[in-house]
Parts: sequence; structure tokens; C-alpha cells
Amino acid sequence: MEHSSKLLALIRAHEGYRGRPYECTAGKLTIGIGRNLDDVGISEVEALYLLDNDVHDCVLDLYRIFPNKGDEIGIDDLCEARQHALIDLRFNVGGTGFRTFKRMIAAVKVAEFDRAALEMLSSKWADQVGRRAKFDARLMKLGYYPER
Repeated sequence: MEHSSKLLALIRAHEGYRGRPYECTAGKLTIGIGRNLDDVGISEVEALYLLDNDVHDCVLDLYRIFPNKGDEIGIDDLCEARQHALIDLRFNVGGTGFRTFKRMIAAVKVAEFDRAALEMLSSKWADQVGRRAKFDARLMKLGYYPER
């Protein structure tokens, strides 16, 4: 059954929109337009949609950090594996957290990928996430996905 725009507008008018989680009047964790996260959660399709949006935001941010101009390496100059390592790190730690990796960023900008990988591994993040950091650092160092 298709839902009319009139019905959707009615529900939105009653529920309102909240972009951050909140506790509804029934005490349930809720987000968006009345989405009960405690009881309903989100579907895998919804999670993948959110992931795609979040990765898009990460990529846009990396274009600001690694612009494609001048003598420095830009994000488009990197191979897919190195781009993926940076995107995964940026996704995991957020924009502010990523910018704390100053020496790693500087190493990438001058194509010193071994040093960039070492900087990734000598971080608090690496201690926190373990295998994820080791894998991303390996992508950075090698420039390709290793055989498992």
C-alpha cells in the first residue's frame, strides 16, 4: 500500500522532527519522525543508507584536508586502498579526531606512506581498535589490499 503525502504530512505534523535521539513521552529512545529505536530500531537497508551518507560526508571532508592542488598529494592522487584507509579512519574517529593525526596527514601529503602507516599505529586510536588500525595501516603502507 502506498502512503499518501497527506497521511505522511499528518503524522509529521503530530510527531515533529528531531535529528538527534530523544526520550519520547513513553520513555523510549526515539529519533527522526517518531522512530522508536528501543522497539523498532533500523533495518539493514536503512543502516546502509545512513552509512552511504556518512561515507559521503567523510570523503567531502578528506577533500578539504587533502585538496588536489599544488605540490602536495591530493586525495585523488592516492590509490583506492590508501583512500579507503583514510576514509575508514575518518569515519571511525570523526572530523575533529582525524585532524589530530597531524604527522600522519603531513606524511600522506608528501607520499611518505611508510611513515604515515607508522603514525597510524603509534596512536591511541590504534590501541583502542587493534586489528582495524593494523589493517588500515597496512593498506596505507602497501597501497593495495593484501591477500588474506
